[in-house]
Formats: sequence, structure tokens, C-alpha cells
Amino acid sequence: MKNKIFVFDLDDTLYKEIDFLYSAYREIARWVELKFSLKDIYSFMLRAYENKSDVFSLLIRTYDLPLTKDDLLDMYRLHFPVICLDGDTEGVLNVLSLNYRLGMITDGRSITQRNKYRALELDRFIDDNDLIISEEFGSEKLSEKNFLFFQDKYINADFFYIGDNLRKDFITPNRLGWTTICLLDDGRNIHSQDFSCPEIYLPQLAINTLKDLLSLPGKNEDILITKNNYE
Repeated sequence: MKNKIFVFDLDDTLYKEIDFLYSAYREIARWVELKFSLKDIYSFMLRAYENKSDVFSLLIRTYDLPLTKDDLLDMYRLHFPVICLDGDTEGVLNVLSLNYRLGMITDGRSITQRNKYRALELDRFIDDNDLIISEEFGSEKLSEKNFLFFQDKYINADFFYIGDNLRKDFITPNRLGWTTICLLDDGRNIHSQDFSCPEIYLPQLAINTLKDLLSLPGKNEDILITKNNYE
């Protein structure tokens, strides 16, 4: 039997990106409250976010803070997040890592994504040498370079990519013959999923939870899911 290599996206796949946002807002709010003797900044930021406002610009303007938006963006991106894997995700990664090699391909800044990787303690399941971050690797997520890294490293394997973003997660591994799997939005994803995109962007399979990875059909039984199957 061929080896199987499971490569994951990070944000809104292994954890919910909204939890990173909440973590950053809490840290920024605490700092602003202490620095400028203010109260209820976290609640203010959440209301602004829910109203789809430019949160940082509105915060600076409302409280006349001697800060720039970039100051707050840096705090957002560089903070060490308080986030964790949910029980099901941790269990799935544990089971898969016992039998298969796991990897990750994620877009973003090195320090931001590595802080998430460390906070989630993903090194228990995914070796640092199998972690591809776009800023470090010098190529955006759509680049074949990211996926060929795994193909060149693990010869004669079946490759699976699990993600959530139809705009960029699946088009390249589809082209390379990987099995592509979309984790469907449970209502908490930051970016909405639009399955009306061209066929080349669609995953081959869709799952409701990562636990479904443990009961995927065999290679000869895989069923390609078309747009109509998502309805």
C-alpha cells in the first residue's frame, strides 16, 4: 500500500481563525486600557467588528489615541495567541499521525503563523520540517512550489490536502493530482465559502468535521463531488 501524506491548511481548518482575532483583541484591549486608563475596550472592539467597521481606525478616532493603525496591526499580528485545538481535531491528528505523515501549507507572515503553530502545540503531530509558511518559503499558497516540496520529499505517496478556502486552497493540488478535501464552514469561518466558483477551484471531497477524515472511502471508491453535490 502506498504511503499517505495528509497536508493541512491552518486557519479555519485546524482551528477557527475567529479565535485568533478574539485573542488579539483581548490583548490589545488590555494594553490600551492600562496605557490610557480606559475601560470596556474589548467590548467596543467586538461591537465594531460585528458592525463590519474598520476596528482599529474607529478605536483610535473614538478615543483620540496617539497611535496609528499600523501600531495596532503589529500588535494583532505579533501577539502570542491564546488558542487551542478542539478535542475532535486533536483526536484526528493523533490517529492520523500514528499511521501517516502530516504536513501543513499556510499563507501568512512567519511570526504570526509560527506563533499559532506553537500555541496549538501542533509540533506533536506535524514536524517543523513539514511546515510550509508562504513568507518563509518565498511563494504564495497557489504556487506549485509549496506542494512539490512534499512530492519531492515523499516519493510514491498518495497526497491529500485539507483546507477551507475555495479561492486558493484546491486549484494547485487538483492540478497535481492530489486528493483535495474541503472542511465545510460550520458558521464561524471568517471568510465565506462560495461553491459557485469554476470547477478547477473545487475540492474533490467535502467533509463536515475533521473526524470524517477517518472514514474516507478507499482510493478506488473516491467519488468526485461536483457543484450539485454541495447543494
